[in-house]
Amino acid sequence: MNLLARYLLKEILAACSFVFLGLVLLFFFFDLASELSRMGRGGYGFGHVTLFVLLSVPGHIYEIVPIAALIGSLFALSRLVMNSELSVMLASGVSNWRIAQILVLGGLIFALFAFAIGELVSPWSEQAAQNVKLRATESVVAQSFRSGLWVKDGNTFINAREVLPDAGLRGLRVYEFNDDWELSSIVAADKGVWLSKQQWEITGVSDTKLTSEGISLTRQNSRNWKSVLNPDILSVLLIAPEKMAMPALVNYIQHLRENKQKTTRYEAALWSKLFYPLAIPVIMLLALPFAFNSPRSGSISVKVFLGILAGLAFHLSNRLFAYVGLLNDWPPFITAAAPSLVFLAIALFALKRLEAR
Repeated sequence: MNLLARYLLKEILAACSFVFLGLVLLFFFFDLASELSRMGRGGYGFGHVTLFVLLSVPGHIYEIVPIAALIGSLFALSRLVMNSELSVMLASGVSNWRIAQILVLGGLIFALFAFAIGELVSPWSEQAAQNVKLRATESVVAQSFRSGLWVKDGNTFINAREVLPDAGLRGLRVYEFNDDWELSSIVAADKGVWLSKQQWEITGVSDTKLTSEGISLTRQNSRNWKSVLNPDILSVLLIAPEKMAMPALVNYIQHLRENKQKTTRYEAALWSKLFYPLAIPVIMLLALPFAFNSPRSGSISVKVFLGILAGLAFHLSNRLFAYVGLLNDWPPFITAAAPSLVFLAIALFALKRLEAR
């Protein structure tokens, strides 16, 4: 990499990092202001509010990387254009396509950063944030229906009236059917605690067997219970699929397929997790034609504003395609890839127009 390329990459990365830090602080204060209005519910004090907001930061980081990369690139390139530095680079033999390659390289650096945050940090921090809030407010994780949570596991249907923040279960009912789909047993338990390797410890157990000979009932203080249900599956209740780690998504999709349940929502989230980081170099390419547009007229603030609009358009198009794809049952791959491909086509067309000028 020559001196000009290193200088250009350094300017772009520095501007993107500055914008990125500003956006993170902005979201932090917005979240803090929002959560302060909920302070006082149960034991939800200022310490819990601060911890919840801090744990929510990695999720915001993952979401704003593309917008910060676009705005930062646009700011850096616009400043170089207004100072005639890019004109000197072009006069020295650096082509627009070479500058585009440097932008893509910077985008790949941010893509790796976003991937690491989205896979290693954000899923854990989002779940921890929700646990902090639920414990402090003495709330349950979710109640999908009035009767609680329902999960299908082969010929077994599991019902838990409450799912606790530590992934414990309360008010557990397990309905088991035979191959002819006739009810064969009902296990009721007051509470279930996860052990490991598909094993739960359930307490206050009543086991009702239904056979051709009659009905029998046995009671136990506690016993082990084996089930495909585990904390990874229950974590789906805590955080949105788009914020889950890919291994957890793959496991949950496999569980749904084994039980012949619809997987489109989670497959779309999985493909979105794959394409989202790759969209960062694509959206950064848009900064080049924006920056060169009328280099002597218009301030940097106007171009940054246009960059913000472009970044918001990308973010909203991602959401729009996701919802429309789910409504129309489009293939998840197309739903996740479409926004990036559309913006890539726009960027390449704009770069071609710029080169032809």
